[in-house]
Amino acid sequence: MNRQRGFALLAGLMAVVALVCATIFAGVGALGGGGGRDEGSSDQAAASGSGAGGRARTPVGSAAPASADAWVGTWAAAPAGIEPGVPRGHVGRSIRNVVHTSIGGTAARITLSNLFSREALLIGRASIAVADSREDAHAASGTMRSVTFGKRTSVVVPPGGHVVSDPVRLHVSPDTDLLVTVYTPAPGGPVTYHPRALRTSYTAMGDRTRDLGGDAYIERAPVWRYLTAVDVLNRQARGSVVVIGDSITDGIGSSYDADHRWTDTLADRVRGSGLGVLNTGISGNRLLRQSLAVGKGPSGVSRFGRDVLGQSGAEVVFVELGINDIIRQPNETDPERITAGLKALTRQAHARGLRVVGSTLMPFGGNSRHTDQLEAVRDRVNDAIRSGDVFDRTVDFDRLLRDPYAPDRLRPDYDSGDGLHPSDAGYAAMGRFVDLGDLVGREPARL
Repeated sequence: MNRQRGFALLAGLMAVVALVCATIFAGVGALGGGGGRDEGSSDQAAASGSGAGGRARTPVGSAAPASADAWVGTWAAAPAGIEPGVPRGHVGRSIRNVVHTSIGGTAARITLSNLFSREALLIGRASIAVADSREDAHAASGTMRSVTFGKRTSVVVPPGGHVVSDPVRLHVSPDTDLLVTVYTPAPGGPVTYHPRALRTSYTAMGDRTRDLGGDAYIERAPVWRYLTAVDVLNRQARGSVVVIGDSITDGIGSSYDADHRWTDTLADRVRGSGLGVLNTGISGNRLLRQSLAVGKGPSGVSRFGRDVLGQSGAEVVFVELGINDIIRQPNETDPERITAGLKALTRQAHARGLRVVGSTLMPFGGNSRHTDQLEAVRDRVNDAIRSGDVFDRTVDFDRLLRDPYAPDRLRPDYDSGDGLHPSDAGYAAMGRFVDLGDLVGREPARL
């Protein structure tokens, strides 16, 4: 009898979900989340600065914080595509995402995304806790908190949309791991995910959102699912440095489960300045058009509004993007189109009063995709960046990492082995190389 009652309740709930879907789906495209459409794929969009492709992360059905300015991002990941092999989602499972904080606070809230699905997503329950260790899915004693949405334990995430939770009282330390768990009791369409997390996350059968122990979480995965941001309440924080980039910002080539991305080193350095660091890099991401491969994300110009300008407490923008336009098919061989796209990002940030720091494109001479023609394109893009006409401040990662005896190649000790992605030593050097004065100074954007 109880089982029959449960099935009836679930059927009724899914009927409500279907009604909500029918009401909201027609307006999804206007909200800028259009099912993964790449609205800025052309160079025309890049040159004009159009196709921001997103909106600020306003809470959906959540309580307003006491002071909106006190919320600052401590962790983020850009939604990159649809997880293969699960077209209806992880039905009846709990997904425990493991993420690493950059700045601390006295409360937290999470953002869940359904960007790439054309169906509503039912989150039956969610929780957040501090991780007990780096080796498993166990939560530290006394830190498990249920997460609500508009004071409800469940929420429907609309197709192509997102939700922001209510604030949860939890002491969040900087440089620590959090466990963010969601339970998906019903089919919800394709899973919006970030494929190259370089961290182990977990899944378990049933509703295990409130489990302190991790024994039920027997399945492991190197991805983040649904979760795209964690904000903390910190009234002393300046804000966050939001980094948009490709696989070099995503950290490919660095050690697994070690947080050795260059942005992690940067986060360690700026913590005393009251800044968080948000990494919105996507492996394979291009500036001007959507990548052909699965999970490489919409173009940089189309996702900039959502993934960068939409972050809580965004204070400074850092751009490391453009090399995939050159080396991936179809190859972009006009450097002026790439620099126009980079300038378009700068204009979008300036419209929000944000300073933009950008990097030169790094060497790839040891990679199989390298040709003399493509090397010439990279050189011309870097010349334009160094001229000071593209960003407010420039970080010359090319000069830092290149081999002085073969300038089109990475230094051997900075090469992970593929001629394109840095090693742990290379990433650490990048994080140390950024001039903190470019990030914490108060002078306005100058371009």
